[in-house]
Amino acid sequence: MIYPKDYKTKLSQRETQYAIKTVKDTFQLKLSKALNLDRVTAPIMVTKESGINDDLNGVERKVHFTMKNIEGEAEVVQSLAKWKRMALYRYGYEHGEGIYTDMNAIRRDDDTDNLHSLFVDQWDWCRVITEEERNIDFLKEIVKKIVRAITETNEVVKNAYPMLSFEMSDEVFFITTQELEDMYPDLTPKKRENEITKKHGTVFLMQIGKRLKSGEKHDGRAPDYDDWALNGDILAWNEVLGCAFEISSMGIRVDEESLHRQLELEGCSERENFPFHRMILDGTLPLTIGGGIGQSRLCMLLLEKAHIGEVQCAIWPEEMREECRKHNIVLL
Repeated sequence: MIYPKDYKTKLSQRETQYAIKTVKDTFQLKLSKALNLDRVTAPIMVTKESGINDDLNGVERKVHFTMKNIEGEAEVVQSLAKWKRMALYRYGYEHGEGIYTDMNAIRRDDDTDNLHSLFVDQWDWCRVITEEERNIDFLKEIVKKIVRAITETNEVVKNAYPMLSFEMSDEVFFITTQELEDMYPDLTPKKRENEITKKHGTVFLMQIGKRLKSGEKHDGRAPDYDDWALNGDILAWNEVLGCAFEISSMGIRVDEESLHRQLELEGCSERENFPFHRMILDGTLPLTIGGGIGQSRLCMLLLEKAHIGEVQCAIWPEEMREECRKHNIVLL
């Protein structure tokens, strides 16, 4: 936990609720226009047998349960990374078209601190691309459009609430995880992120999931949705907390070759028997790019809050609530 010295929120709890709506209403419209996305509804649960649920780093326990009139087990989603691609196919979306949705998940093994909650809320989005667009240059162009949507939203919010002063540049610094390790070999991955983001303000950190020269991964990423050579995280410098702040995880999704390779590398080739994975391997599902953009994360950043619990209702340890109160951080 980080407790900023002399912290005092710039918005009352009631003003915060109004401002959250301003952020969400503004950003989703700008995002959908920038990327040509339609809003769709999305599930909170999927069947275990479908293979559609996101496995994240492969160690997180899913919230699961049996059902009264349906055989098998259901799982609360951890993200909609795979579901979105299936939806694009089922709904008949074509090249250059896409979808976004409100994704609500429960990740019971997540940390609870300034940035992390058991409850995850994101704008999950996905768009159909061509084989020719599966490259770094196209990925960078999409990143720039998302960052521009964020900075334009920030200006709207500051006009509505002049007491806010957060600044974010739409000039993005692009760097790979290997380049970052080479630059700061003696630092941990998170400290590397802090150094590069403090220096450049807005960063897109690329190629997350694969092992680096050191033999370690910068961070985990499931092997069956992002192509590890064509993905990354959007980071912004958070002045309130004094650290790098991840806003979005995104990337060009796996094709037949990268899916097969990454499943082999992670020792989970048996996933190729799931319906979703078979539809990638046989070319049924479209090639896509997609990601998740944290709703509470974005609100927290633009509204200059010290804790994600100031912009979302969740469950927190009582000792955390008490310590936060001592530092003028009031959790919802």
